[in-house]
Amino acid sequence: MENSRSVSILFFVHTVVLSIVSINCKDNNNLVTNQAALFVFGDSLFDAGNNNYIDTFSRFKSNIWPYGQTSGLPVITQTTFKSPTGRISDGRLIPDFIAEYAWLPLIPPNLQPSNGHNQFTFGVNFASGGAGALVETFPGMVISLGAQLNNFKNVEKRLRSELGDSEAKRIISRAVYLFHIGGNDYVYPILFANSSTFKSSSKEKFSDFVLGNITAVIEEVYKVGGRKFGFLNIGAYDCAPASLIIDRTKIGSCFKPITDLINMHNKKLPNVLERLESDLSGFKYALHDYHTSLSERINNRLKYGFKEGKKACCGTGPLRGINTCGGRVWGLSQRYELCENVTEYLFFDSFHLTEKAHRQIAELIWSGPSNVTGPYNLKALFELK
Repeated sequence: MENSRSVSILFFVHTVVLSIVSINCKDNNNLVTNQAALFVFGDSLFDAGNNNYIDTFSRFKSNIWPYGQTSGLPVITQTTFKSPTGRISDGRLIPDFIAEYAWLPLIPPNLQPSNGHNQFTFGVNFASGGAGALVETFPGMVISLGAQLNNFKNVEKRLRSELGDSEAKRIISRAVYLFHIGGNDYVYPILFANSSTFKSSSKEKFSDFVLGNITAVIEEVYKVGGRKFGFLNIGAYDCAPASLIIDRTKIGSCFKPITDLINMHNKKLPNVLERLESDLSGFKYALHDYHTSLSERINNRLKYGFKEGKKACCGTGPLRGINTCGGRVWGLSQRYELCENVTEYLFFDSFHLTEKAHRQIAELIWSGPSNVTGPYNLKALFELK
């Protein structure tokens, strides 16, 4: 009882301090934050529910039980999930925790109908489950990175229209832009389609093509006024439960065709960012080695508090690596298994992590040392004026 009272007091104090420190009342009752905003781009690792609002296969939506089953309690909003939100996890995602650490409210999905410019002053989430840097990745089924960029430009125009050029410029220039993209570009042509771009290119050239598209979007955000960027390299999804069962003669082994592409991408990404830092005045960035963070937890699960590092909590088949979580896949009804204690698992479904794992990764991105997240971490970026 005493613990519950203490937690309630802590939540109350946190919210009161936030209202005093980070929000000013402006004319016309518009709320304008003094905190740096957070704009999120990417794929299912970051999608807060944008795919709920597009016409796509059920496979790309997670607005069904048991997604969202964990009671997440974002301090500022003081709302619990306990139901599906479109987040592809049992609970909160990495950007939700980053927002909490930055004293921001939950960052809403861009396509959420109830959005107003008041929410946009804190930032917006443009990510889409299944998205890639290439428009050819799951075409017509997701919001590609290029389309996410267009959505960001529309938000920037709306901010200028509602708040004026000066205030909009201040929000855009102080904001942090968080990216995780590219993994689907390598998974899609190997597992789901005969991509003409992939087939006609060497692996080296294909990775250059993916990174070139990512670079072009970063440069466009920079032109609009963005200066502070956060990136995750591609995680060890070649060793996710779904990948571990692709070769039925080697159940439990990472899928090497994807491994080679991921490693090539991750080797080149730091060079791309260093070049951008050299070429673009004021460009600052944080790069988190997500591949190492995830690999560490897959291979040393007990060290990080997980009983299962290779088996999913939700799904069917060996290692629950068949993605039937929620009972639907490609529009078909499917039975699925669900673990009893999700906190024991690294992976919630065949490709996506649990809230517990997201929290651990978010902490490393927020305040990790330079050999984990560098040359800045996100905390340092948010503090930069």
